[in-house]
This record gives sequence, C-alpha cells and structure tokens, in this order.
Amino acid sequence: MTDVTSAKSARRPHHWRRDLIELAALFTAVAVADAVANMIGHTPDGPFLLIASAVALVATAAFHTWWARHHSHAPPTAGPAATGPATQEEGRETALWRMRTTVQDTPGSLAALCTTLARHRVDILTLQTHPLADGTVDEFLLRAPASLQAQHLTREVSAAGGTSTWIERADAHDLVDTPTRVLGLATRTALDAAELPLALRQLLGRCTIHSLPAVSLTGRPTGDTPPVEGVLEETVMRLRDPNGGAITVERPYLPFTPTEFARARALVELDARLGSRIPRSEDVLTLPEGNEITVRRVDQSDLAAARAMHDRCSERTLGLRYHGPVGDADRYLNHLLSPRFGRTLAVQTASGRLVALGHLLWDGDETEVALLVEDDWQRRGIGSELLGRLVALATEAGCGSVYAVTQSSNTGMVAAMRGLGLPLDYQIEEGTLVVTARLDATPVRPLPRYEQAER
Repeated sequence: MTDVTSAKSARRPHHWRRDLIELAALFTAVAVADAVANMIGHTPDGPFLLIASAVALVATAAFHTWWARHHSHAPPTAGPAATGPATQEEGRETALWRMRTTVQDTPGSLAALCTTLARHRVDILTLQTHPLADGTVDEFLLRAPASLQAQHLTREVSAAGGTSTWIERADAHDLVDTPTRVLGLATRTALDAAELPLALRQLLGRCTIHSLPAVSLTGRPTGDTPPVEGVLEETVMRLRDPNGGAITVERPYLPFTPTEFARARALVELDARLGSRIPRSEDVLTLPEGNEITVRRVDQSDLAAARAMHDRCSERTLGLRYHGPVGDADRYLNHLLSPRFGRTLAVQTASGRLVALGHLLWDGDETEVALLVEDDWQRRGIGSELLGRLVALATEAGCGSVYAVTQSSNTGMVAAMRGLGLPLDYQIEEGTLVVTARLDATPVRPLPRYEQAER
C-alpha cells in the first residue's frame, strides 16, 4: 500500500449505515447479556459467576489494549518529516569540479581534508595521489552543490591543510577512471602517430605542446634535443621526439609531478617503438564532371609525390600558399608531412598523381588549416572538400577553433572558409588575412560532398 493510499484511508468518513449497524449490534449484545444474567442470577452461585465474568472481561480488555500498543505490526507512517530531506537531497543541483591540492605526508591529513569536503556535502568521485619528496599531491574529481563557489571551496581546503590548491570545472568526460583513460590514449597513439601530441594534452590537462624538429628548414641542426630520459623542470617537461627533435610541454599554472612525467614518457616510448604509421583508409569521390579522385592520409613517405605536385603548380599558386619565396616551398614539405606536427590529407587521381594537399597543423593551443590545389584542378570543389574533412578531424581532436593564414586576394580560400557555415573572425594586417572559424557552433548549411564510396 502506498503512502497516498494510506493517507486516503485514514481520512475516510463514517457513513450513516455503518452507525446504524453498530447501534443494532450494541442493542443485541445488551439483550443477550441481560438474558444470560437473568438465567445465571436465579442459581445459587449466580452472583459469584457474574462477578467472576466481569473481572475476566476487564482483564481481557486490559491485556488486549497493552498488547496492541506494544506489539503492533503496522508500518510506520511516512509523513513529510521523514521524506522531506531525502527528496531535497535527490533533487539538488550539483556541479563537477577537478581539484588538486598538496597535503603533508602524515597520518590523518587526507582524512581531515575528506571530512571538510563531507561537511559541505561534496562527494568524492575519484582520487589520485602523486607522491612527492615533501608531501603528496591529491587530485580529486568532485560532485559539489551548485551553490558552492570555487573560492569558498578553496578556502575550506586550505583551512583543512591543503596548499597550492588548483580547481577548475569538469564535465562528464572526466568521469572515466584514470587507467581506462590512459589505455584509450595509448590505443589512439598506437593507431596513428599524429595522435601523440593530442594524447599528451588529454593526459596532462590544460597545457601547451610544441614539437621542435632536430633540423631547421634551412638544414641547420637546432641543437634542441633533450636526453633520452627527458627533463622535468617544474611547469615544463622536455621529451625526446622519436622522429628527432624535442616535444616540449608547458603548463604555467601547476607544476608537473613525477607521476605525470612518467606517464608522458611511457606514451612517447610507445610511439618510438611502433615507428611511423598512419591510417590507410581511402575515400573514392566522383567529381561533377565524372572524374574519380581518392582522398587519403599521407606522411613523409609521400614526399616525392608532393614535390612533383609543387613542380606542376604555378608561382602564383605557391605564393598564395606559402607567403614567401617560391624557391623555399619544397623546404616546408618534410615538416608539413610529418605526423608529429599534424595531419595531412591528399587528393590523388586515378593515375596516382597528387593534385591537392590539405594540412591540419597543431600550433600550441591553436590549430591551423592550409590548402594547396594544383592549378588544373582548381574551382572544382576539391579545396572545400578537403577543408570540410580537416575541420571534422579538428572537431574530433577537441579543437575549439581553426584558423587559416592567406592573402586578402586569395578569394578561393576565403570562399572555402565561408562555405563551412561556421562563425568566422577576420583579421587583416599588411595584406595578410587570418580567418578563424569557431568549431563550437553548428554549421548553418551542410558541407559539399560528392558521390562517395569508401574503399
């Protein structure tokens, strides 16, 4: 029986028929008792029997009343006082927080911190510990009341013994436990060499990653190769790139711990052991005039084909793409085709020639897109097709925006960016145009697509 049904039953009114029946039963009982009393009263022991019956009746009624009060099996009534707090607890609004603080490595220090969080109705979802020489860094994923501000939570944690406290909002993606997240990042790195910078960023949180080659574009050694074991300096870690050069990770707001450094080194070592690799999937598209082209990922193994495409491009086309002396264009290719610096898509004809390249380049916290289409294949929608695919890759990688650097006279690139249907920002300085597309908005219209068959 539900609480609602019980409440309705408790408030059920008496009907007049029920009162009439009870009154008739009372008169019948009185008549029967009078007849029995007259019959027993005329016997020699009648008065004593009546007195004994009365005493037994009173004793039975008293016992029944005591038993009903002390041994009732009726369920307790669930009134508002019992259900109110639980309902409010279930319906309260909450927020997810990622918090990191340093506590002394002494018994009871973590317990004091947890007690403070519990006093403010903060639920600890996950906890990681990073041992240090003079303490322990504890990293929490918290579910707290929405009304609890970050400043107030930080003050309470400091009062409980936490130092160097850092806190930021989290989302549902942070609910994945650390071993599962690390295994997923390792899998992504194993499948695609271009995933290493992205995996490091997701592993270490908000940080800036720079890949520095061992040799500059002019062919001179940069001299920026760290030792094999890497270097950890507070908020900067430098790791040796398996392709040569260095991977520098910077996080200005929080020092890296030895545990984080060891995890980053493990990912880099995995990349080094697996060697060069990119997914080899290909998409065959049919252009409006009936020609078939293939869109696929390329890397440094396609360097010769990319240079041959450069030789077929006009000086104007190369100048719009590289914004400098045309003779230096070939120097950039080895850098651009390296999966360490981003992802490159190429358009290949049925005869096997490359006729277009599209680059998605990791630039610290930002992401750049760049296109080069051979002169004879321009104005066929190939650039827009490549740009749409690059933007999709950037969205999958979690990038918030992409930008393109070109000349104000490059109407083809501007038209391709506008064709994305995304909010655009324009910056023009001395003839150089920077167009930025924000990826956190839904495209206004679908991207152009040709008849496609995945191979």
